[in-house]
Amino acid sequence: MNLPTLITIARFPLLIVIVLLLYFGGAPGRFVVVPLTVLIIAMDALDGIVARRRGEETLLGSVLDIAADRAVEIIFWVVYAHIGLISMIVPITFIIRGALTDSVREVGYARGQSAHAQITNDWGHWIVAGRPMRAGYGFVKAAAFTTLALTLALETVELPLAGLAWLSAQAFSWISVLLCIVRGVPVVYEAFTWERNKV
Repeated sequence: MNLPTLITIARFPLLIVIVLLLYFGGAPGRFVVVPLTVLIIAMDALDGIVARRRGEETLLGSVLDIAADRAVEIIFWVVYAHIGLISMIVPITFIIRGALTDSVREVGYARGQSAHAQITNDWGHWIVAGRPMRAGYGFVKAAAFTTLALTLALETVELPLAGLAWLSAQAFSWISVLLCIVRGVPVVYEAFTWERNKV
């Protein structure tokens, strides 16, 4: 197992620690979740950087990276919805979109294509794999998860800044939902293209 894959897999136990702290960590644990959230998101970028620099980009690594991303985002959305900080519409949207895009991508994986290599048109490739869109989407989700963690921590100790943090978290969460839907469209569109080409 190479180093990038180890970094990816390490996100799973860290995610469990974060969830336990959110529910059972009290005020100290919830404040610790804020930097841990930044860390688990930074690890997503780190595994890709390490893979490219070491020439260790693999199809397995690509699949595991997407699986880790999906686990982190869905569990965060579900937990924060369960706690009552966001609407249940948010995790439902991400789960439905993830189920659709992951199912479509399975066809590409069976043909030996990575997720990004499956998008053949320019506009779709820019939305799904373009650096500006990926960076923007990653930033908005990171900001949402971090401000949600901060909101919960501030609410636990009843600080007035919790209201401002909550408003910021709502804005970032709904922007994330919008971008989630937009970035899913090219993947589903590509599936219909495959079907047309078979006819």
